[in-house]
Amino acid sequence: MTQKTVQEVHRVVIRFAGDSGDGMQLTGDRFSTATAVFGNDLSTLPDFPAEIRAPAGSLFGVSGFQIHFSDEDILTPGDRANVLVAMNPAALKTSLVDLAPAGVIIANSDAFTEKNLERAGYSSNPLKDDSLSGYQVYEIPMTAMTLEAAASVEGLTKKEAERGKNMFALGLVSWMYSRPTDVTERWIQKKFGGKPAVMAGNLAAFRAGHAFGETAGLFAAQYVVKPASNAPGRYRNVTGNAATAWGLVAASGQAGLPLFFASYPITPASDILHELSRLKNFGVRTFQAEDEIAAAGAAVGGAFGGHLSATATSGPGMDLKEEALGLAAILELPLVVVDVQRAGPSTGLPTKTEQGDLMIAMYGRHGEAPVPVIAPRSPADCFGAAIEASRIALKYRTPVIVLSDGFLANSAEPWLIPDPASLPDISIAFATEPNHDGEFWPYLRDENLARPLAVPGTRGLQHRIGGLERADGRGNVSHDPANHERMIRMRAAKVAKIADDIPPLEVDDPSQSAEILVIGWGSSWGAIREACRRVRDAGKKVARAHLFYLNPFPRNTGEVLRRYQRVLVPEMNNGQLVKLIRAEFLVDAKSFAKAQGLPFRAGDIETEILKRV
Repeated sequence: MTQKTVQEVHRVVIRFAGDSGDGMQLTGDRFSTATAVFGNDLSTLPDFPAEIRAPAGSLFGVSGFQIHFSDEDILTPGDRANVLVAMNPAALKTSLVDLAPAGVIIANSDAFTEKNLERAGYSSNPLKDDSLSGYQVYEIPMTAMTLEAAASVEGLTKKEAERGKNMFALGLVSWMYSRPTDVTERWIQKKFGGKPAVMAGNLAAFRAGHAFGETAGLFAAQYVVKPASNAPGRYRNVTGNAATAWGLVAASGQAGLPLFFASYPITPASDILHELSRLKNFGVRTFQAEDEIAAAGAAVGGAFGGHLSATATSGPGMDLKEEALGLAAILELPLVVVDVQRAGPSTGLPTKTEQGDLMIAMYGRHGEAPVPVIAPRSPADCFGAAIEASRIALKYRTPVIVLSDGFLANSAEPWLIPDPASLPDISIAFATEPNHDGEFWPYLRDENLARPLAVPGTRGLQHRIGGLERADGRGNVSHDPANHERMIRMRAAKVAKIADDIPPLEVDDPSQSAEILVIGWGSSWGAIREACRRVRDAGKKVARAHLFYLNPFPRNTGEVLRRYQRVLVPEMNNGQLVKLIRAEFLVDAKSFAKAQGLPFRAGDIETEILKRV
């Protein structure tokens, strides 16, 4: 056996790609978990096909999973992959554009049949026609080797054995990059514990892939990426949807209120409901409604009933929830609405990401019904965003919209689990007795312009609710024109007053003399930060700011914007924040818009900045 060398590298980007039935999401997820356990910093990009089940071998049926891991802080899933694992011709064709020059291709040669080549639009086999001469290509018969490894497993069908080829690929790449194997083997044993033959087959495939890498003469080197120097503490790998769910549970605990979560399944928000339904031991009550409207109505009822109430959806569901959101706004009830944005309009690209719902969050309700809007910047940041949304909702008696997106929802990163003692106290006091000359006035406001809340059934605190306009103070139905205008201005002033209760917009400008400011919101944070870092490394000056609070904006936002000669706004839409900035602050901000269903690449933003420096 040839003695292989071990080479240390600082960062690697790997893309797993195959048919939607090839288990690429599972493969990427398990590789990510092993990488997190090893101690690397990481960022992932699951890339699901937009069709539920496209024809096998078709270009539209390709499922991809990209992971970027390093021994230092990283911010994005990587612009281009160093390694592409292609399980069939369609995966190769659609993913080649994401592979760096001279990158490594590990291809399942068994899948490059005449039929599959034709389905992918190849006139000849790219593994044989020298069209891949600019890459390092390794042809490995993964299917055949998987079947051979599992041949001795009794009770395992050929179809079940063949499904283990993704575990073969996982074992091979785990060897290449010195990933721990015990983590994956324990998971296989737990996952398939009820099916001994399937468990044995997957273990055999995983071990065969690892052994192949170690013993075959194909690979001259094995690579190692040392653990990152993270702050001390306990970490776990977390997706944005999971972090959102846990943040709502934490907010429930810090508020001292039971959590009621009403939702209707929709991609890519459904995992929040799935996760919360498993957390009943924390006093969580989940309700899967028959449609989006019913879910929103139930959530409004939960808020009225004295719970920390929340719902989650994506673009089409957000449209349907707007009437109930307007009801919550006029009733002035605390409600958290999580919008996991996806590419639209209508059904659009249901598995792809976008930042297309900022305008509907700001102005989507009929009439004058402003609500606070916040946007987490990373998967782990979704935890804090859920708590902050809950704090604002409870303190100011208002619905709050959290703008997550498909990229944040499904991607993962290491998360430093916070000390529960460090979480804020967001508890509120409910009304327990009359508050105005022996009567209970439900719209008698405190210093935050927030009205009192009374738990239904509290003796002596009966009051009217409903969608008709309320009389200021008393809360009775009022058709008085002057009262209506007063209430409109009061509700708007309450939301605007939140700006006194949030931190100022921070600016990252090491030179203190940059002429251009790059400002973004939501999940563009990592790509913008990495792009600015590259521009500075090239000797140029650039400032960076990122908005977490979108309504209201931080008090100093206008001053920050007017400090710079040029303002660039990258967004995954057709230019929504830039319109708000130009209208609100009269600043000649320029848009860099991308709406392809994919997150920004840092290199794209870097190029755009350099054009304008």
